[in-house]
Amino acid sequence: MFRAPIHAGFAIFIAIIASVAVTTGCAHHTSAKIPPSAARPVKIGSTETGIASWYGNPYHGRRAASGEIYDMEQLTAAHRSLPFQTWVEVTDLDNGKKVTVRITDRGPFVDGRIIDLSLAAARAIEMVGPGIAHVKLKVVTAPQNMPDRIEVAKSQTSSPPISPPVSQPISPSLSPPVLPKRDPVRPAAPIRELYTVQAAVFADRDHAEAYSSTLRTQFADLVNESRVISSPAGWKVLLGRELTLDIANDLAARVKEVGGTAVVVRDSF
Repeated sequence: MFRAPIHAGFAIFIAIIASVAVTTGCAHHTSAKIPPSAARPVKIGSTETGIASWYGNPYHGRRAASGEIYDMEQLTAAHRSLPFQTWVEVTDLDNGKKVTVRITDRGPFVDGRIIDLSLAAARAIEMVGPGIAHVKLKVVTAPQNMPDRIEVAKSQTSSPPISPPVSQPISPSLSPPVLPKRDPVRPAAPIRELYTVQAAVFADRDHAEAYSSTLRTQFADLVNESRVISSPAGWKVLLGRELTLDIANDLAARVKEVGGTAVVVRDSF
């Protein structure tokens, strides 16, 4: 977490909340376990190091935890505890690329990850293909001459003003107009996050295919299929398609038990 002196009792309280959020493996946006009120102000220059991931569809166009409409083409991000509207410089520690983002959402609620970048932010540091990256976060002041994304987002979600109805006399010889029936408003379907397990990255495709086949056979009870896809980092071996978070975590743990490496990532391939 970000380095800042805090009272011991308050630290224990925050640790308990964070532990509950991670243990439950909750979904990323609509069910965030850390409410906005729990976020504490942080000092400019505070840093944090860990794993970053990114998210796009199906969240594009949906309401983020801050109340804004998430636009995956804007430079925004989700963090578990940083106050909304905090600006953070994200540096990919492998390629040195940087991007500055604004915190508008809560997440990621996957063990070991510290920030969820928008698609645009992930593209800026070339981590769309790999899916995850080892990054350093640094709290910075708001960039100068930046468009006010907050007001734009609010204007997109607010309803237009309603004009008062204008009374019209009805001719005795005419019947009142019949208004068309409207379909009842149906509640939006709950968001269902889907995952896959990245088991390895190979420079050679044949080696990746062979390893994929071996793992698919070894973990047939959990793996409905395995894939080998090309990425800037090499040939990635992915186990399982559209898995729930619990199954993906279980599969990753079992791969690690036999000496392999495994990382749970969103199934956006």
